[in-house]
Amino acid sequence: MHKLSIIAIAMLLMFSLTGRAQQFIKATDSAIATVGRINFNADGSADWTWPGAQFYCSFTGTSVRMKTKPGSSYFVIVIDGGTPFKVQSEKSTDGLVTLATGLAPGTHSLQITYAVEGALRHPVLYGLLLDDGARLGSKPTLPERKMEFIGNSITCALGNEWDGVSKKFDSKMQNIYRSYEAIAARKLNAQWQVVARSGIGIYRNNCGKVDGDPAVMPAYYPFANVRMSGKRWDFSRYQPDVVCVNLGTNDTTHPKWRDDKLQEAFKSFVKDIRGHYPKAKIVLLTGTMIKGERLEAVQKAEQAAIDDARSRGDNNVYRFDFTPSDGSLGYGYGKHPSARQHEKMADELVPFIKKITGWN
Repeated sequence: MHKLSIIAIAMLLMFSLTGRAQQFIKATDSAIATVGRINFNADGSADWTWPGAQFYCSFTGTSVRMKTKPGSSYFVIVIDGGTPFKVQSEKSTDGLVTLATGLAPGTHSLQITYAVEGALRHPVLYGLLLDDGARLGSKPTLPERKMEFIGNSITCALGNEWDGVSKKFDSKMQNIYRSYEAIAARKLNAQWQVVARSGIGIYRNNCGKVDGDPAVMPAYYPFANVRMSGKRWDFSRYQPDVVCVNLGTNDTTHPKWRDDKLQEAFKSFVKDIRGHYPKAKIVLLTGTMIKGERLEAVQKAEQAAIDDARSRGDNNVYRFDFTPSDGSLGYGYGKHPSARQHEKMADELVPFIKKITGWN
């Protein structure tokens, strides 16, 4: 993995691309608030592989850049609460990405959200470059409410910004900032953490073995990165009030799945989640890419998990069914939900979350 050398940091401290002195702020600075399964390293960098990693801070000065590992892909940037925009960390560059220049003197807010999946890219944020003499402000206070979303490509927002023409998937088509979970969380004034991977299932993956696959979400879930080994995630770092689980779409692909395996997997995973989050409300989601027999199978499996939880005295497990997409709001790549469909999903989910939590 590429690391900033002492010499490189010194150079960044002295000169920007325009030759002006700059201030380098490490990604692990205590004034930066974060959300997501992010690893903080001894050299001051931060890395992650689960989607939706978020960084929040305020800064003084008129410009801001970020130093990333080249090829980290797309980020969504929000400055001073303005219109979100995408930037890209390309492989062919030095990893320096300009976020803003020519800002009015004073203090500005910054939000950085990783927009795509990091499993194959292993993105790294080394830090921020500010004007000479500029500094970070106080660490932002994030919403007290916390949500976690566990899922597959739907929750990863795969293809939600598809142009409707391209035949080959490109990461520029994916924007988790415009996912149902991100939209819903903003409407609910809640933090949102994502543990999701495209193609994954709860007992078998997309078109996997009928009797099950080893590399499924319950196997990945305990780990800090998208792999079934290595550093385990410290669940005490983030205790959500609500956990939404959107799995089952890939389990019910061809060939025919096993209902008993699907039901047992949901029961087991709910128990696992409950062990990590004793007080959370767990919501099992369906949709929007399945209907008919597939939808019925997932609903039945989720209900079995709810009934199993209730038999243990756990009455905080629920099911919520999104309206299956019919194309009226367009499709994303591979008939995944479009950005407009994600907006509808959020609009459907928010009232339900308010109902079970009492949030206003």
